[in-house]
Amino acid sequence: MKKTKLSERYHQKAKQIIPGGVNSPARAFLSVGGVPRYIKSAKGPFIKDIDGNKYIDYVMSWGPMILGHTHKNIRLAVQKALKSGASFGAPTVAEYELARLVKSIYPAMQKLRFVNSGTEAVMSALRLARGHTGRDMILKFDGCYHGHCDSLLVAAGSGAQTLGVPNSKGVPADLARLTLTARFNDEKDVERIFKCHPDSIAAVILEPVIGNMGLIKPREGFLEFLRAITRKHGTLLIFDEVMTGFRLAPGGACELYGVSPDIVTLGKIIGGGLPIGCYGGSLDIMKNVAPEGGVYQAGTLSGNPLAVAAGIAMLRTLIKNKDKIYPALEEKGKFLEESMNAIIKRRGEKIFVNRKGSMFTIFFTSEEPVCADCAKKSDTAKFSKFFHEMLNRGVYMAPSQFEANFISYAHDRQCLDKTVKAFSEALEAL
Repeated sequence: MKKTKLSERYHQKAKQIIPGGVNSPARAFLSVGGVPRYIKSAKGPFIKDIDGNKYIDYVMSWGPMILGHTHKNIRLAVQKALKSGASFGAPTVAEYELARLVKSIYPAMQKLRFVNSGTEAVMSALRLARGHTGRDMILKFDGCYHGHCDSLLVAAGSGAQTLGVPNSKGVPADLARLTLTARFNDEKDVERIFKCHPDSIAAVILEPVIGNMGLIKPREGFLEFLRAITRKHGTLLIFDEVMTGFRLAPGGACELYGVSPDIVTLGKIIGGGLPIGCYGGSLDIMKNVAPEGGVYQAGTLSGNPLAVAAGIAMLRTLIKNKDKIYPALEEKGKFLEESMNAIIKRRGEKIFVNRKGSMFTIFFTSEEPVCADCAKKSDTAKFSKFFHEMLNRGVYMAPSQFEANFISYAHDRQCLDKTVKAFSEALEAL
């Protein structure tokens, strides 16, 4: 068992002044139990907590640390930028340089606007879609998470039209009713909703590869179907690539699947893990954004020089070394998937390892989840025990059955071998 005395002490203190002791609910370990680890430092594929425990990290700040923690290029870029100032509230040349890098990889983003987070990017993209189309309704998918903006904190409602109902207090029911929900990978369900609302849907938004219900892949042809039906109805298609952007491929899911949405949202990976996000689309769509158009969006810290400097260093490193980094990430992911599946088969376990590139989820269910309803059939109690068995063996995975894990370029064969060994021992302990 790992020592947790200091984490326990500080968690009790934190709960006195921070709701739940954490600044984001996913950190609280509520779905797996136990005390969250308070992290002191990170390097490469490893994190260390304040009790001195060292873990192989597969959370990687929920995805952006694709090169590993505290990568030299990013660290030096931030240190250099800080010497000139932390924030100006005015334009910088570096903002242009980062925008140019993003645009060079994402052709759909002819123009783009920087914000401070993935949530802000999605919130702004929805406002833009409504402003551009003159429509109010949004269609999302069960299992896809797009940040904590009111319009998307919605669960599937009842009735033929699948009107949304709030799944968080504080979200007005009248606003939630403007959000429609469909089953992921279900073309007939989407067609049914468009039949009910043929001229009212401003945008369809989705994670093209879901990472927030555990990793769930699109069925063959599903993304192409969404592209076709949205064009038919004059509806915008938004890809939320906060997790998948620059990770599944340099151009994310857009490049991997060859589908070009109308708007793309990106998150903290374009800032090397620092707080940043962006949204972008065609010239015709983006001309609606203030000060060029009437869709207002602003932010004092948008394009923050530290985050921008880190992002330039990150993207230049990825682009320069893409022929080496992305095949290596695929190889590492394939090794973990095949090794774990061999253990599962040998033991006759009801477990499914779902992977795409360097993202994966270990589902405690016997069949591949293709939608949220499938994923929810997982044995969450068994996953919780498994999570702690892995943690006690020095492997830090996402503390929820319904989250993706992330492999970085810094995870070497020794890390992967230790992970496979821990996986085998953890299943044996269950």
